[in-house]
Amino acid sequence: MSDTPATGIALLVVDVQPTFLKAMPEGEACLRRCVLAASAAKLLGVPVLFTEQVPAKLGPTHPDLLLAAGEGRAVFGKTAFSAFGAPGLVEAFGKMQVSQLLICGLEIPVCVYQTAMDALREGMGVTILSDAVTGRRSADGQACLESLRAAGAHVLPTETVFYAMVGDATHPQFRAFTELVKQAA
Repeated sequence: MSDTPATGIALLVVDVQPTFLKAMPEGEACLRRCVLAASAAKLLGVPVLFTEQVPAKLGPTHPDLLLAAGEGRAVFGKTAFSAFGAPGLVEAFGKMQVSQLLICGLEIPVCVYQTAMDALREGMGVTILSDAVTGRRSADGQACLESLRAAGAHVLPTETVFYAMVGDATHPQFRAFTELVKQAA
């Protein structure tokens, strides 16, 4: 892979709000992997976008994620379960010429699933970061991941996706990325 920033790719972090995280049996582990994804995206020049489900009632995105993504991130409030219902998000994808979406967050059987299906219907490439999504029941999550895979989404761990973007130990960000991986372990 090239050492220039990825083009056409964006990371979408769906509804990682403390209120939701508390309700997830694997919430803390999911948060750590989402932070890794946001940090890696920032390092490699991949835009990071966030959605928040009814933020006036459920609160904002977890602050660790906003910090990991750094400046230039975009946050979209929504009431629809699919991120594609968030005012301004589809327009942002168009302005950034996003054709490939990396998706992580909450909750896999609801907002993540509906977002991924809408992205596929829009003709976008979709990669679900399998270790950076969760739900209340693991069986529901597995069924959704299988359905998304059958619909054409890639379902891969965070490290696999970002190591593929780095591509080579000579990449200028290789050492920095491996440090992020170690910190997230």
